Amino acid sequence: MSRRRGGRGAPDARVRPTVALACAIGALGATPALAQRALDADGLEALKDESVELVRDYIRVNTVNPPGNETRAVEFFARIFDAEGIAYETAESAPGRGNIWARIEGGDEPAVILLHHTDVVPADADHWTADPLGAEVRDGLIYGRGALDTKTLGILHLQAFLALHRSGTPLDRDIIFMATADEEAGGLFGAGWLVENRSELFEDVGYVLNEGGGGTVSADRVDFGIEVTQKVPVWLRLVATGTPGHGSMPRAESSVTKLVRALDRLRQYRFAPRILEPVDTYFKGIAEAAGEEWSAAFADMEHAVQDPELLARLQLENPFLAAITRNTCSLTRLEASDKINVVPPSASAEIDCRVLPDQDVDAFRAEIRSVLNDSAIEIETVMAFTPAISSTDTDVYRALETVTRARYEDASVLPSVAAGFTDSHFFRDIDIHAYGYSPMAVPEEDSPRLHGNDERISIENVRRGTEIMLEILERIAVTPVP
Repeated sequence: MSRRRGGRGAPDARVRPTVALACAIGALGATPALAQRALDADGLEALKDESVELVRDYIRVNTVNPPGNETRAVEFFARIFDAEGIAYETAESAPGRGNIWARIEGGDEPAVILLHHTDVVPADADHWTADPLGAEVRDGLIYGRGALDTKTLGILHLQAFLALHRSGTPLDRDIIFMATADEEAGGLFGAGWLVENRSELFEDVGYVLNEGGGGTVSADRVDFGIEVTQKVPVWLRLVATGTPGHGSMPRAESSVTKLVRALDRLRQYRFAPRILEPVDTYFKGIAEAAGEEWSAAFADMEHAVQDPELLARLQLENPFLAAITRNTCSLTRLEASDKINVVPPSASAEIDCRVLPDQDVDAFRAEIRSVLNDSAIEIETVMAFTPAISSTDTDVYRALETVTRARYEDASVLPSVAAGFTDSHFFRDIDIHAYGYSPMAVPEEDSPRLHGNDERISIENVRRGTEIMLEILERIAVTPVP
């Protein structure tokens, strides 16, 4: 189902007031970077205040996937666009699996999409100190599922988009706000569905700004990664079969023992390390600040990774850095008998494998087959994507880099490889540059909260991120005044 809306509708009571903000919009004098700004100082402060409230409102929209129900998020944004008089379109890839997008028209330069996903992973409230959907503020931090992944980023995109719309600032390219479903389960009901079924939307698009990169604060240092490629997910299901029976009379071999034996071989296996050029660049960029223990190794990772003890230590201290040096597999799901006293006829395991972007997937599956060393184990591919790398030699990448360096003066800003995957691969597959970037700098100790317990983001990050995202769009899209 697809729906187009345009014109100004009656503001919903749940939409934050924007009249004062709209009245505060004006133009600044020329700056060294830009000939025109969308907001004056008062307008910018109002925009930041609004961002904080919108982040909280958005977190409260229940889009936990499964089942998703992302149409709730579509309705949330539709109310805002109706109040702002912004035309938009929506489409459901399946009942309840909604997507929404809106466009500010500009000049003929390739359009930029501001992309985020509206679904979030489940949260077990018993292990949280706050309601996962409550958006509680405590000590300057907003708690809630989606605070890091990716509802806050979606609001930062929205606010920069709205600021440009409200100001009427001339643009040299179209800016598209796009909020999609299902990324947490592969994106096939969201970005992937739109690329497949609404390809006309992307005909003039040159760039996508998405999740996947951002800043990390450790000790007194900030390191920013701009994601240009990512490890490729190869999700596999392993199935073993055997003779069923009663648990009181165990056989010498069963479906479960076959599977456990194969999985133990995989557990002990170590994939060969391989340092790709973007990974090498990233390690060299953080080497100087890595401390005496790691600086020499990071400066020459191609040779350092040949030391198994060093890799094992790196995995203990920094699983992310270890993951981008090699292919990996994590055992995540097991299924066998549904009764404790029944030996099942089949047992299965699902493993989350992530391969380096230059890895041939068929060759990888053959390697897994060799490791398992059991022809009776069936290997099914649940999901696998194609690899691609976005160039750093573009004006948009340079704008991300320049603005970030200016806002975080002592930070390293480097192209990076994501250990996880995002919807960016759908766009790289159709030759659109996609960059994973968030303007927020998250404390290192908070990173495990993404998909974990007590996910949170600081109000300071929301406010600063609002300003940075707007400046980025001004740099890449605002038409200079003669």
